[in-house]
This record gives sequence, C-alpha cells and structure tokens, in this order.
Amino acid sequence: MKVLVIPDVHLKAWLFDRAEDILKSGKADRAVCLMDIPDDWNMEFQVECYKETFDRAIRFANTFPETLWCYGNHDISYPWGKLETGYSPYAERIVLSKLEELERSLSNPFQIAFIHRIDKVLFMHGGLTSEAVKKLDEDLIGAEIDEVVETVNNASKSYLWNDESPLWFRPQYRNLEMFRSNRYKQVVGHTPVEKIYENNGIISTDVFSTYRNGIQIGESKMIVIDSGSGEYEKVEIMR
Repeated sequence: MKVLVIPDVHLKAWLFDRAEDILKSGKADRAVCLMDIPDDWNMEFQVECYKETFDRAIRFANTFPETLWCYGNHDISYPWGKLETGYSPYAERIVLSKLEELERSLSNPFQIAFIHRIDKVLFMHGGLTSEAVKKLDEDLIGAEIDEVVETVNNASKSYLWNDESPLWFRPQYRNLEMFRSNRYKQVVGHTPVEKIYENNGIISTDVFSTYRNGIQIGESKMIVIDSGSGEYEKVEIMR
C-alpha cells in the first residue's frame, strides 16, 4: 500500500489542500497525519486560524475516511492541560471542541491514536525506542507488534508525557536502539529537519515547521511510503 504522510501541521491548513491533490492524483492509497495541528510561533491570538485549520482537517477526514491520525504533543497538550510552547489560552476552547469534532468525524475511534501500524511501517509523532517499550512492560519486548501498539496507545499520561515516550522522543538527537528497527520502519515528525531523511530505521518528515521569524526550516516535500517494503519517494509540495 502507498501511504502519504502529512507531517506536523502547525496551523498550515493548506497542507491538507496539497495532500488532497496528491491522493486524488493516485500517487497514494491513503494518508496518515502526524498532527500537531494547533500552535505556531506568535500565533496565540490568531484564534480564527486555529478554527480554520481544524475545520480543514475535519473536511479532509470526511473526504478521505480511511486516513489515520497520530496525536502530537501540541494536540494532546490541550485536553491534558499541559502548557506547551505556543499553547494558546485564547484558542483553548476552539482546540478542545474541534479536536473532539475531528475524533467524532472518524468512522472508527481507533483511527486516531499515538501509534499506528500499516504492514511494516509504524507511524507516530516522536519515535519508539526499545527502552521505552521495556519501561512500559518488559514482557512487550517479545510480544506481537499489534499488542505493543495497543498497549502504548492505552498507556498513562505520565508515560506518554515524557521525553522518552513515542510522543516526545527525538531520535534525530539521540542514537538509542529503536524498537524492532530490523523489521519495522518508523515514520515520525515532531523534530524540525532541513530535509526528509532516513537513519537507523527512522524516517524524519517535519520539514514544514518554521523559525520564530516565520521562515520555513525544511524542504517543501511530503513522502509517499510503501507500507510493505518501507521504500519511499518525496513529493514536491507547492503552496
């Protein structure tokens, strides 16, 4: 299966426009969104932009009902009451209501979670290490992959709101053993990079985040990944 990956959104509603174009062109069969839909530098007061971005995400979910959604730290910080960089108290009610609306719009509640697996590819916001799996439950090291994914998705807030968790971990900066990297690729966002690249079984895709001055950090591309082989191609994104 060919899967389009929509990286960290951060109030860029037009990313869903480009993703829709790619899916309609037939280059991919379905999409996975790594979320972080709200928040960006100096956008705390732009409440209407928060609403517009979530509304665009919801329309995308309705148009492409097989899309999977991976919670990011900026999404989950609102219902969990965790103050994140860029957290907007002015947009708080909008984020909470629109996140619930997005969740209700899905045909299956399991379509939004912290980790998703499609064949031999794991999708999540940060990255899953072997140590994080052991910390959750040592018996999971030898468990079936879907049991591991389900257990992580149902883990406690204290486990997930942690620098070592698959929500927060940054494999771009720390060379730890990634969980079953010999069998599964991990596609992640969370950490801005200049170019999409693969290292140690991790494919980093957050190339649309910006510096404080609004200049985009990375290249304007998304990936379409083959869920069986783990091979991927970059797709140029024009705004």
